[in-house]
Parts: sequence; C-alpha cells; structure tokens
Amino acid sequence: MKTDTLGPGALRQLYAPPESSHKGQNGILTVIGGSKKYHGAPLLAIKAASRFVDLLYFHSPEKRNGELLHYLKAHKCTFIAIEEKELENTIGKSDCILLGNGMEINAENKRLVNSILKKYSKKKRIVLDAGALHMADKKLFNLNTCVTPHILEFYTLFGKYGNKKTVPEMAAKYGCTVLLKLASGDLISDGKELAINETGNEGMTKGGTGDTLAGLVAGLACKNKLLVAAKAAAYLNGLAGDFLKKERGTHYDADDLADYLGIAFEKALEKK
Repeated sequence: MKTDTLGPGALRQLYAPPESSHKGQNGILTVIGGSKKYHGAPLLAIKAASRFVDLLYFHSPEKRNGELLHYLKAHKCTFIAIEEKELENTIGKSDCILLGNGMEINAENKRLVNSILKKYSKKKRIVLDAGALHMADKKLFNLNTCVTPHILEFYTLFGKYGNKKTVPEMAAKYGCTVLLKLASGDLISDGKELAINETGNEGMTKGGTGDTLAGLVAGLACKNKLLVAAKAAAYLNGLAGDFLKKERGTHYDADDLADYLGIAFEKALEKK
C-alpha cells in the first residue's frame, strides 16, 4: 500500500476558485449538530469551514433551537440558520453535509443521522464527526462518506484500535475515507493508500480543535474528493496550530485555530 507523509503539496491539490466565479459556485455546505450543552462545537466547525466555502447552512436538532441559534448568530454571522422543514431543500442544493458536532446521542438523533446517510450518501459527500460516529450505521457508508474519529471514537465505531494497519482496513471494508486523529500523527486512508500527517502540537489537546478539523474537512470536501479534502484538512489544521505555537506558545485555543486557518493556508503555499 502506498504510504506518504503529508506536506504543503496536500494543499496544492485543492480546487482553486476561478476568477470569474459567482456566489455558490465554490462550495455550499450544510452543518447539522449542536445541543444546549455543546453549542460551541458546531460554531467552531462553521468558523473553520467558512474560510473555504461560499454558502453555509446550519440546522440543529436541539429542541430549544431558537435559543441555540441566537447564541450562535451572536458569535458568528457567516451561516444561514434553517429549520427542519427546510432541511431537505437545503441539502438538495448543498455539495457536502457535516453531521455530528455537538450532537447529543439519543434515539431521535440516531434516526436523523441514518436517514440522511440512507437518503443522500449516494448523492452528496457526508462527513461524520463526534456524536454522529456513535449513532451511524456503518452499512450505509460508501465512497461519499468520511469519518473523523479520535482513538476512542474509532474503537466505538469499528471495534478495533486505530493504527496504520486498521485504519486502511476499515476504510477498505466499509468503502469510506477515514481520518483518525492521533497525538502521534493523524492517519488518513481510503483503503487504497495511507497518508500520515505530522503537523500539530501539544497545544491542540484543547477542546474544539477536532471540531475545527471536521469543519475544515467538510468545507474542502465541497469542491474536492474526500481523500484530498481529508489530507489537506489534517495538514492545514495542524499547521495552523504550529504557527500559533511559534507566536504564542501553547496559549491558544480552538477559536484561535479556526481564525488562523486562512493565514496558515497562504503561508504554506508560499513555501517551495
């Protein structure tokens, strides 16, 4: 199996918006997640993705949706809030769906996650993170599915510990793309090749950095193949953390990380 360590070339493979493009042509993303307890998780994913897409829609299955959306809108104005009745139409015009950030694990949300996988996984790219990883039916995974677990979520999802052997094995078995988040280096595979990401540092152990990564994967997946998006996102998310460490030591958080992604992207492309 081909194995590579990621570098700036992972970013050079990405789709670049044409100068003549118009709003909506460079990516439309729908984010579904959030709860009263974890309202910040989808916000971080949205902040990360907003740097790389034209339009971003957000829906929360949280029953106190109005309260949650009021909080989110007060902190970030780059998304369009939608209600459940608007979800089907919005997904229909989206390039990618991000499911799970801050989502509570319960029967109702499990039905939502799997109904979206069943209905749209052959038509849309779908990225699953956090709560969705605990509720998704693996039988519904396919080439349009990307999962972004940390080590414990990988075990919950696949019943195995994640490593250089099992990540490509599970990707091949379920026909999906896997991005395993590890302190010792992220592992990304579609079952045919394995990429290792070595960017990132100890400052990224703070809560929310995984949400920025998931948002970044989904944002990039709007206009790129899932493996390309996952590799570029892993490299860029860690690189932003490395630049922040040089500037501030480890005294940065996930909000700082999301805000720095665009800067890190441009800095990376300056390197030869």
